[in-house]
Amino acid sequence: MPKNRAVVFLDYQNVYRRARACFHLDALSHPAGQIHPVQLAQRIVEKRLERQLEGVRVYRGLPDSTKDPRGYAAARRQITAWERDPKTSVFIRALRYPGAWPMDKPEEKGVDVALAVDFVVMAVRSEYDVGILVSNDTDLLPALEGVLALDDRSADPEIASWQPDSGYGHRLRISGVGVWCNWLTRSDYEAVADPRDYNVVTRATGK
Repeated sequence: MPKNRAVVFLDYQNVYRRARACFHLDALSHPAGQIHPVQLAQRIVEKRLERQLEGVRVYRGLPDSTKDPRGYAAARRQITAWERDPKTSVFIRALRYPGAWPMDKPEEKGVDVALAVDFVVMAVRSEYDVGILVSNDTDLLPALEGVLALDDRSADPEIASWQPDSGYGHRLRISGVGVWCNWLTRSDYEAVADPRDYNVVTRATGK
């Protein structure tokens, strides 16, 4: 049987930051670098023939509602917008606030672990034929290695990464093993970019 069931795993903050680094070096606005998860996933899947997008899994941190109510509200609006598409599942972990906050920024905690576990467990359960990991976080390399090491390789791992206009793009690599990379160019980014400022409540919906 052809391996055509594709699930895309998005490390959202990493995807967002890398898009800004590749395509918005001088940007100050927060929306620069945002993407529509399903549109990005569909764009990736369509790069290879005869594949069907089964699901998009987005992993991200969530600000504290008491420490950062504005950031919390914006994140919730964004998550609500993503989840309007039934293919999207969003998995959140509370941000960790250091003792020197607000001078030091909060950090994501446990996001990469949650993604890595799901990436491997879903492969073991044959819940996808192709699992596409969209991130440059090297902490996720063990997840790729775990799927590659399965005795019954019913699932194939791939990665996706932004390709800057000039120079070399960064991607996850495993020494001595070829893992297919779906490169995403500026035209890919512009096709899936989300310009909405989620800090602003829309008058039409109040959301």
